[in-house]
Amino acid sequence: MLFLLSIRRVRVISPHIIQIPFRWKMCSAKMKLSEEERSSKLSPLLSAGWSMVENRDAIYKEFLFKDFNQAFGFMTRIAMQAEKMDHHPEWFNVYNKVQITLSSHDVSGLSNRDVRLANFIEKSVE
Repeated sequence: MLFLLSIRRVRVISPHIIQIPFRWKMCSAKMKLSEEERSSKLSPLLSAGWSMVENRDAIYKEFLFKDFNQAFGFMTRIAMQAEKMDHHPEWFNVYNKVQITLSSHDVSGLSNRDVRLANFIEKSVE
């Protein structure tokens, strides 16, 4: 998990004691989706054909292309974006079929990174 440290004012209590108030903030991209986020962010993806994976906090979709070249080109575009996001899908490819499962291992479930990558994937198919 990524934590951001926010330091406010430093206060010297004595020559040997310094008080440093701070807050830890979790980066939302590396947090599990809340129930509210699940409702609002997953709904459009589920409508677009993504499905929840049984017995796992993950989403899945299968894509079919004209041939292997189109499937591989699609995977290459996704791979480049996934690398930029430092978030990599679980996927499987045979000829013109690509199966993708998204979940964030570092939070043991779905995060905003999964939603962002799924939205990118949807735009790449159009």
